[in-house]
Amino acid sequence: QVQLVESGGGLVQAGGSLRLACAASGLTSKKYAMGWFRQAPGKEREVVATISQRGGTTFYTDSVKGRFTISRDNAKNTVYLQMNSLIPEDTAVYYCAADLDIATPLPHFYEYWGQGTQVTVSS
Repeated sequence: QVQLVESGGGLVQAGGSLRLACAASGLTSKKYAMGWFRQAPGKEREVVATISQRGGTTFYTDSVKGRFTISRDNAKNTVYLQMNSLIPEDTAVYYCAADLDIATPLPHFYEYWGQGTQVTVSS
C-alpha cells in the first residue's frame, strides 16, 4: 500500500521559514518524480515545485522562485520543501505527489498523493 505522509506545516509569521517533508512508503521513491502542490481556499490546486527521480532537474512556479527549495533523499524515501521568506499568499494546504513518469507541473499526471499539511502565514 502506497502512502505519502507530509509533515512540517504550521503557523508562521511573514518572513519566516518552514521545512516540509514527505515520507513515502510502499514504493521505491527513486523511481518516481515528486512534486509539491498547494491549494488555498476557493482556489484550484497549483504546482509549487517538482523534482526528477535523481534530483537533477527541478521546477518552481514563478511566485516561489528564490524563496523555496525542493530536494530529495532517496535513501530515506523523503522529499523536502524548504520555504523561506514566507508571505501570506503562501497560505494553503500543501500536498506532495508521486509520478512514475516525468516530473510535470500538471497535477492530474501524478498517481499518488499525500493527505496534505496546512501552512498558514500571518501578516
